[in-house]
Amino acid sequence: MTHVTLGSTGIVVNKNGFGALPIQRISKEAAVVLLRRAYEGGMNFFDTARFYTDSEKKLGEAFGDMRDEIYLATKTMALTAEDFWDHLETSLKALKTDHVDLYQFHNPPFCPKPGDGSGLYEAMLEAKAQGKIRHIGITNHRLGVAHEAIDSGLYETLQFPFCYLATEHELELVEKCKKANMGFIAMKGLSGGLLTNSAAAYAFLAQFEHVLPIWGIQREEELDEFLSYIDNPPTMTEEIRAVIAGDKEELGADFCRACGYCMPCPVGIEINTCARMSQLIRRSPSELQLTPEVQAKMKKVEECKHCNACKKKCPFGLDTPALLEKNYEDYKGILDGKVKL
Repeated sequence: MTHVTLGSTGIVVNKNGFGALPIQRISKEAAVVLLRRAYEGGMNFFDTARFYTDSEKKLGEAFGDMRDEIYLATKTMALTAEDFWDHLETSLKALKTDHVDLYQFHNPPFCPKPGDGSGLYEAMLEAKAQGKIRHIGITNHRLGVAHEAIDSGLYETLQFPFCYLATEHELELVEKCKKANMGFIAMKGLSGGLLTNSAAAYAFLAQFEHVLPIWGIQREEELDEFLSYIDNPPTMTEEIRAVIAGDKEELGADFCRACGYCMPCPVGIEINTCARMSQLIRRSPSELQLTPEVQAKMKKVEECKHCNACKKKCPFGLDTPALLEKNYEDYKGILDGKVKL
């Protein structure tokens, strides 16, 4: 069983973290069963957020009576001190606890610091002094903010997208956190569902002893895969190297990570689905992407005003209007039978 120490926090957990965003899509009863099975199977780090609708409540139902057996991490998207306290108290109530082990600023557009006028970091320090949070972290999708957080020395953990499609920029962040003794939590280890080989995803991240992957889990079969890796962790074999090389060649760097920070679209286009449809339809059962509902979503692309609001907000610098057009043309070709899957 492999464990990870989250930098200077001293938190030691199994190298399979549970990402609780997807459990907002299932019933409370199903979520409680899934969460308890995860714990019984060896997982002991659970990551959620105030933004994930009822995810915190489901975690509270599952672990409210065994709080000291697990580590809980949650997040706030507050941009004012007033909202910070409201979010924290709401999260504590939902989680049925008097403290969280790690409280994170959730993808802020800037790096909160003392004296910046927002009052956010001061509120974080006060919450820690009150014992309501144990450690301070930050999540982001922007390289600039991530570097600033590391350089500031104010944060104990950084949560950032990291998978085997990583560029030298993400690898630099991982190494920088290690040198700073800062915990690194890897989100989107399967790149929002584009990567389908979980063994390859695990083997890649296993190479970084200080990195904690959190896997977004919704179904029991998904949980079973990751629980099986606790006693039998995949390693970097030639076969897995070939899988990674093939995916890198097919996807390249110009693909939508489905982070959703380009949303909302002023005309209602579901950008984080439509801008990656070409990959989704080829990497998941195609019938799921050919339903009348999905066809209607893709047709909305015709209403794009090319206002470039999504392009300006993309943390990866993608030309999202161009991606939407490219994916829509491909999708229409598939529907018409002119493009083969």
